[in-house]
Amino acid sequence: QVQLVESGGGLVQAGGSLRLSCAASGRTFSGYTMGWFRQAPGKEREFVAAITWTTGITAYAASVKGRFIISRDNAKMTVYLQMNSLEPEDTADYYCAADPRGLVDVSRTAYGLAYWGEGTLVTVSS
Repeated sequence: QVQLVESGGGLVQAGGSLRLSCAASGRTFSGYTMGWFRQAPGKEREFVAAITWTTGITAYAASVKGRFIISRDNAKMTVYLQMNSLEPEDTADYYCAADPRGLVDVSRTAYGLAYWGEGTLVTVSS
């Protein structure tokens, strides 16, 4: 049974940093794309960042590029999202996802991916 378990969310002041983790288990993710998505209250879920499990190629939403860094540790089967210079607009539930499609396809959709975690809440105060 595939599981994606997010952790690391919390309350932080604007300008601060947080690191989210996504622990993956239940199958091999070789060839998969791992992504982070977020959903703010009253808004649609949106793409944040993604990384290919095998090659480590990354993609970012324009709103987070230069502030967020996605990475993975294959040995620990964990994907990370380092979030720097956080803004109140970054407040949302953050979800980890995994899908066998490539980086471009995953970055263009916020729904319909193969596996999802339960989410972790990030709150940025002004």
